[in-house]
Amino acid sequence: MKMKKMYYLSFLGLLFCANLFAQKVTFEEYDLSNGMHVVLHKDNTAPVVTTSVMYHVGAKDENPERTGFAHFFEHLLFEGTENIERGEWFKIVSSNGGTNNANTNQDRTYYYEVFPSNNLELGLWMESERLLHPIINQIGVDTQNEVVKEEKRLRVDNSPYGQWNGEVFKSLFVEHPYRWTTIGSLDHLDAASLEEFQAFNKKYYVPNNAVLVIAGDFETESTKELIEAYFGSIPRGEDVVRETVVEKPITSQIEINYEDPNIQIPAVFTVYRTPAMTTRDARVLDMISTVLSDGKSSRLYKKLVDDEKKAMQVAAFNYSLEDYGAYIVLALPLGENTLDDLVAEMDEEIVKIQTELISEKELQKLRNKFENQFVNSNSSVEGIAGSLATYYMLYDDINLINTEIEIYNSITREEIREIAKKYLNPDQRLVLDYLPKKEIE
Repeated sequence: MKMKKMYYLSFLGLLFCANLFAQKVTFEEYDLSNGMHVVLHKDNTAPVVTTSVMYHVGAKDENPERTGFAHFFEHLLFEGTENIERGEWFKIVSSNGGTNNANTNQDRTYYYEVFPSNNLELGLWMESERLLHPIINQIGVDTQNEVVKEEKRLRVDNSPYGQWNGEVFKSLFVEHPYRWTTIGSLDHLDAASLEEFQAFNKKYYVPNNAVLVIAGDFETESTKELIEAYFGSIPRGEDVVRETVVEKPITSQIEINYEDPNIQIPAVFTVYRTPAMTTRDARVLDMISTVLSDGKSSRLYKKLVDDEKKAMQVAAFNYSLEDYGAYIVLALPLGENTLDDLVAEMDEEIVKIQTELISEKELQKLRNKFENQFVNSNSSVEGIAGSLATYYMLYDDINLINTEIEIYNSITREEIREIAKKYLNPDQRLVLDYLPKKEIE
């Protein structure tokens, strides 16, 4: 009887997940006269609303002699506006029952507030203030310069393995601006004039370079009126013109070393340049990384950590961006095992994927995992707002919020084998030996 009950509960659980998955994310989109794109997702099940704005500006849009600007602005634009005094932004949000944050990567900058739904207008006003009335003065620049310096000290300079990203990307990319990190150079920020910061704002923080997403509990018509009132009169900026930079293929293995004073255990990174996140190939690579290292039953973890005990940790992931991606495999050795030993073992597992079809059981497990991730990413209005902004701006296909999982589910075992053959070869990669810094005798 107990067994029957368990089966029944499992069936109900599967049915619940299936219903969740079957629910399409509904949305409405339109453009304001100034070029700002607006997306509305109405969900009245809970009295909360997310107001978010994504700007199509990231580290790749910076002057090579002024790196770090995009991330710097993520901080600077919380300094205050003509109508929000310095230091008041976060106080206003928290005192009205809200939360907020922002983040930057190589391709875009994203700001959002989550408020009780009766404070929707407040969220719209604050984001319109950020766009229309920012105060960019020397006091704000100096203050945030110190904030960014402290962030770099904590997250990069004094963090174990904190430099791997910068070391990898500056060798993986020769021409493309992905070659520098999002946090950029502090020397560049120190050298920049106030006029340069103001020019960056004028160029990129314009309505025609942004998408506004409202997700949650609101009434459509009144919200449209508020959006028009707060954003409609903001002047259109100059169209942002971006240069397409094409990298030459890697044709022989690149080998680099880096010594980190913050570590005692070395690590090795094998990194392959991969195509843009919008491609089908990038999604196949996502699946390959899951086969290799997602969970304790994955191939690399089971082999190197559990069975052979050659590695303390191992991971593989596809770091996808708008123009290119980086497929990264890394491991930390255990005991007397060398970095070369780990590379040989990791390569062996990649060769298996290149030469042998994964099992039907593995493929089904993959599809289940990706469906679960898909459901989880869109399980809150905050998550949906971020997905809608991303799919619109970086994928140029907002409908992917409902259809991308169909792409993953259509990927075959044969494709997984062929894409591994296409991109994951020793003569197409960078190998970084990430070492403890030697003591000076």
